[in-house]
Amino acid sequence: MLETKDLTIRFGGHVAVNGVSCAFAPGTLTAIVGPNGAGKTTYFNLISGQLKASAGTVSLDGQLLSGLSPSARTHAGLGRAFQLTNLFPNLTVLENVRLAVQATREGAHRRGLNLWSIWSDHKALTERADQILADVALKSREHATVASLPHGDQRKLEVALLMALEPKVFMFDEPTAGMNAAEAPVILDLIRRLKQDKTKTILLVEHKMDVVRELADRIIVLHNGTLVADGEPAEVIASPVVQEAYLGIAKEAAA
Repeated sequence: MLETKDLTIRFGGHVAVNGVSCAFAPGTLTAIVGPNGAGKTTYFNLISGQLKASAGTVSLDGQLLSGLSPSARTHAGLGRAFQLTNLFPNLTVLENVRLAVQATREGAHRRGLNLWSIWSDHKALTERADQILADVALKSREHATVASLPHGDQRKLEVALLMALEPKVFMFDEPTAGMNAAEAPVILDLIRRLKQDKTKTILLVEHKMDVVRELADRIIVLHNGTLVADGEPAEVIASPVVQEAYLGIAKEAAA
């Protein structure tokens, strides 16, 4: 269970996130929506450790994460796609994913055993990396350097690296942003598949209400840094407070 309690951050006199308390259970996908400047990405940054909270706490499965670095939170089970971009831009796509797989696994690569054991372990890591690349439709680009990838393939690689780390919590901040109509379905299909694993928690910041409607089990709405609605998608989208706070976007989607 991921939980934030009274999570707050102030920038001078501006309160960007104001006392947000929320719990996110395994087996659910929660969409976080709201107008531009509502505090959605800032809330993500507080959870993942990119920003230091002015007040409040973040915990995962009873472990207090507040005060930990982003990398320590990743080791604890938080996974956020953008943290992983350009891991090694001059290495190939396959090498990047294999390194991410390697970071989560015990094996001969950690213990310096004989060459046969190291080769066998390396083969298993490569096979897992190949499987992930096939899942994100990047197998044909496995020998390309990360720096040479177009934007859409970079977003796919972010998801691949996130999958390789096998986190307890997947955090997606507009995962299809900048993708064309042919690329976006690959990422959305992956999220649908991740939803099937009821041990995982998924948080999704998304502006496309059709995507939210389809994928979300629950919606929370932030407005001016404050949690203003929380519940099932149809109920939340139809609520007057959301129709007002979302500047007409939810109202149009509901029409």
